[in-house]
Amino acid sequence: MCQHVAQLPLPEASIDVILSNCVINLSPDKGEVLREAFRVLRPGGRLAVSDIVIDGDLTGLPVIEAQIRAALSWAGCIAGALTMDQYRQLLTEAGFEQVDIDVRQRYTAEDFLSDTPDTLSALSADVVNDLIGRFSSSAVTAWKPAK
Repeated sequence: MCQHVAQLPLPEASIDVILSNCVINLSPDKGEVLREAFRVLRPGGRLAVSDIVIDGDLTGLPVIEAQIRAALSWAGCIAGALTMDQYRQLLTEAGFEQVDIDVRQRYTAEDFLSDTPDTLSALSADVVNDLIGRFSSSAVTAWKPAK
């Protein structure tokens, strides 16, 4: 998405399906992206997204969430990932219904740590595996009410 989503050159209720492959998490304002998707979908239209999603949250680790996101900033998809609850909330706030988030792949430390950020390298292997295991590639679907 090279332009701001708010500038999509599409009329309201003009398309049936929106497909997205791992770009919503790159947006600084994910709520805006989802509201714009809702705007351009026809009633009964579907949003189908493949995205990096955090299963659970980032609490219970020996570093704070801001440190984790900063350490993972080299992988923009990871640093910008929403939790499942946040994704559901933003979709619902935009007006979507029948929200489903299906984990397709759970990441491992090996997937991310070939270029280990300093913050993560200071953590034990168990903590890193716990942290990274919370990130997943997920299929997110939601529907605009048919009215």
